[in-house]
Amino acid sequence: MHRSFLLPLLLSTAAFASPALHAQNAPQTAATRNSAPVMQPIVDTVPAPRDIPYPGTMSLTVDASDTMQNIWRVRQVIPVASAGPLTLLYPEWLPGKHGPRGQIDKLAGLVITANGKDIGWTRDPLDVYAFHVNVPQGAREIVAEFQFLNPTAANQGRIAVTPSMLNLQFETVSLYPAGYYARRIPVQATVTYPQGWTAFTALRGKQSGAAVRYDPTDYETLIDSPVFAGRHAKAIDLGNEVKLNMVADNPAELAATPEQIALHRKMVDEALALFGARHFDYYDFLLAITSELGGIGLEHHRSSENAVDPGYFTRWNDGPGDRNLLPHEFVHSWNGKFRRPELLWTPDYRTPMQDTLLWVYEGQTQFWGYVLGARSGLYTKEQTLDALASIAARLDTAKGRQWRPMVDTTLDPIISARRPKGWASWQRSEDYYNEGLLMWLEADAIIRRNSQGARGLDDFARAFFGVRPGDWGQLTYSRQDVIDTLNSVQPYDWAAFFAAHVDRPTLEAPKAGFDMGGYTLVYGDTPNSTTREVEKNLKGVDQSYGVGLVVKNEGEITGVIWDSAAFKAGLAVGMSIVAINGAEFSGEQFRAALMQARATGKPMELVVRQGKLYRNISLDYSLGLRYPRLRKTGEGEGSLDRLLQPKT
Repeated sequence: MHRSFLLPLLLSTAAFASPALHAQNAPQTAATRNSAPVMQPIVDTVPAPRDIPYPGTMSLTVDASDTMQNIWRVRQVIPVASAGPLTLLYPEWLPGKHGPRGQIDKLAGLVITANGKDIGWTRDPLDVYAFHVNVPQGAREIVAEFQFLNPTAANQGRIAVTPSMLNLQFETVSLYPAGYYARRIPVQATVTYPQGWTAFTALRGKQSGAAVRYDPTDYETLIDSPVFAGRHAKAIDLGNEVKLNMVADNPAELAATPEQIALHRKMVDEALALFGARHFDYYDFLLAITSELGGIGLEHHRSSENAVDPGYFTRWNDGPGDRNLLPHEFVHSWNGKFRRPELLWTPDYRTPMQDTLLWVYEGQTQFWGYVLGARSGLYTKEQTLDALASIAARLDTAKGRQWRPMVDTTLDPIISARRPKGWASWQRSEDYYNEGLLMWLEADAIIRRNSQGARGLDDFARAFFGVRPGDWGQLTYSRQDVIDTLNSVQPYDWAAFFAAHVDRPTLEAPKAGFDMGGYTLVYGDTPNSTTREVEKNLKGVDQSYGVGLVVKNEGEITGVIWDSAAFKAGLAVGMSIVAINGAEFSGEQFRAALMQARATGKPMELVVRQGKLYRNISLDYSLGLRYPRLRKTGEGEGSLDRLLQPKT
């Protein structure tokens, strides 16, 4: 529009003045004295995906046997139908990660040949995940060879290979032709693992020595079917075509008792009872019990990637630990993989995802993960209530809710990619997980109250996620679909409900689900089971809910709540407390000082180190230790009690 307006104006001016005269009379502004480039059009040369079949089946061969230098070597044969331009893509936008997390920086040594000759390639300057090649006349296939350089130290990225196990994600070791839906590209993969290791994946195939030749599938399914392989491995049948496939740093970690396995079977039974249908023909939990492999919890349609700390089985009675992980990822087979927000579903791994419905995708999954944990016994009821109290209390410390609504946090996987934040309580993070949980807890309580206990969010789960039994595909939805289904379960102004909780800044975390459910959030000076475990793992003191400070026992400050007493005193992440009230700092000394300040009303005196600088800081706070818990209100069972009861 701007160009079409300027062109007639310039032509009419030229009719009345020569260029020389115009230049003499033109005012000498900065714009005419200095060079002033004009923006050039951005041309996207990568073909858009089409829902048509790709002509031929790709062959992918991966040597993943190197556990010393952690280098995977790839050979990929890609059939071609004709000569001419072809664009190959490396996956960028990855399902479950909700952002552009493709590890293109670790692809190296790329050589592309046809008929045994190097045909070269050119990386697209606009999209660095795209490689352009020119297929020569007479070629029926091209061959891409490269290496994927797994991190050998944590500062290079997540560790995916150790001397005892590996986690292979096929998006790291493959390319695919642009111009096609990923589901329309056939592929057959063969992987060579370290000798004697056992490999687990939702793919099926035949093993010959250390190599497994997997059955042909489509590229979308390949990317959705990662591998855990290990020296120490064990598989347990959980019934209903569900298996728990485990690898560990050492074989002692695999010693699950019959009672522990029974609880995992119960979790599967409870999930199937909840949704009333399933959208997988079989399901493989991939579980690594490890201190060496990088942490992960990632959903797939027929499997999930899960890494937990050592002691998952052997220190079972120490607390629930990571036992919420498997229920959460299992729920994703229904919520996130089968039912998926329409703008989060994409036809390939180049199309950007739009995350604004993650408060359903992740928020309701977080809700059902805790519910299934309680219903199955993986969590006791007390542990579940303690976890919910801690979640609500921590979300109340998110002062950033004053300016940043919950829906905006759904974009955090793109904005910050889970990088550390100095002022997380003000910046906010991916709060759609746990704030979504509390919102859905309130929705359940509303349905139960307004239906006089006849219905709950279970009915929504069955109506929304349990449709089309046996459908292994993806069924997308909009926000209005969520509202319509809720109204079919229990009429209510759900549009206004979501507008208030999701779209607008709020003063505090949603806690009406507690109040209507027969509980209230209170604080005391004794940690509950969740906060006790948090402090044990921290090896420090978490007083986010009080003075606004999280500090390790040796004095390192790891968290300061915005606008808290600690914030107003000038404390920040990265500082260390050397002394408190004239004594050397320790976690116990800090707890004692907080209680003393409550008794005397006098500020605590700190000596703080920041780099090479030491300073004295007065911390004025007199409410003592504060830990959250839920207190029962009224008598008898409330809706929250009934929500957590087993259904099978």
